[in-house]
Amino acid sequence: MKSDPNCIFCKIVAGDIKSDLVAQDERTVAFHDIAPAAPLHVLVVPRNHYPDAAAVEDPADLQAMFLMARRVVRERGMEDTGYRLVLNTGPHAQQSVFHVHLHVLAGRQMSWPPG
Repeated sequence: MKSDPNCIFCKIVAGDIKSDLVAQDERTVAFHDIAPAAPLHVLVVPRNHYPDAAAVEDPADLQAMFLMARRVVRERGMEDTGYRLVLNTGPHAQQSVFHVHLHVLAGRQMSWPPG
């Protein structure tokens, strides 16, 4: 498993920093965002460290992130209400933690365009 000792999300994955954990599996960890933008706002991160989505080397990590997002939405009973999945890549896209993460947002009406 690839890890960055200076990455806050790697520290959450390792259990060195506590988080409001939602779910986990062999490839991913899901936890509540500390600054929620919706009633349900969960971050799904791969256990492997990649600085952003463009750097992901193993497509199975991306697949696992999307499967975990679906699991989180289903377990919270929000699958039929609609939800948004967001990957920010790079500082101009407002990525602030450079460990790829998928935002799972649900529980409110979303607007378009999102940015």
